[in-house]
Amino acid sequence: MIRRLFPVLILFWGPALATAQYMADATPRSGMEELYKAGEKAYRSGEYSAAIALFGQVLENEPDHVNALLQRGFCHSLNAEYDLAVKDFSAVIERKNDHTWAYTSRGSAYNKLGQYELAIADFNKVLAIDPKNEEAYNNRGWARKATGDISAACKDWNTSKRMGNAEAKIILTNNRCK
Repeated sequence: MIRRLFPVLILFWGPALATAQYMADATPRSGMEELYKAGEKAYRSGEYSAAIALFGQVLENEPDHVNALLQRGFCHSLNAEYDLAVKDFSAVIERKNDHTWAYTSRGSAYNKLGQYELAIADFNKVLAIDPKNEEAYNNRGWARKATGDISAACKDWNTSKRMGNAEAKIILTNNRCK
């Protein structure tokens, strides 16, 4: 009986125990910056659920903490929680409407959700802010391919390749682009 319960207990208590591990240095008196640093440490360690909880605590006290929103969004993406990631990236954009990482990351989440037109719009916004953003060209290429516009996708990948993106060369070959 205990053996059967053990995996359930790990699933239930695992995230809480992981969060506690990163909380050791972050006490309420040490402030939100220590909680944020603990969240970053959990993120770098691959403990995404613990990081989400820690960034959430920061955001309860400082709802406009752009970096906590962005990092929590990354963690949600890494946990394949793309709807939650979109919410966090959108919150970053509401606070800082020229944040290229937030647009790029939200566009990538939209790609994962199959919302390709929204992804393309986000990558367009990135390119309006930073016309030399190779990653935005690559990602927009994938969204365009998913909508059936292989010609536009190849054009984006070629632009990315001309900018020096080595990955684009492989993508072009694999998709039989000229």
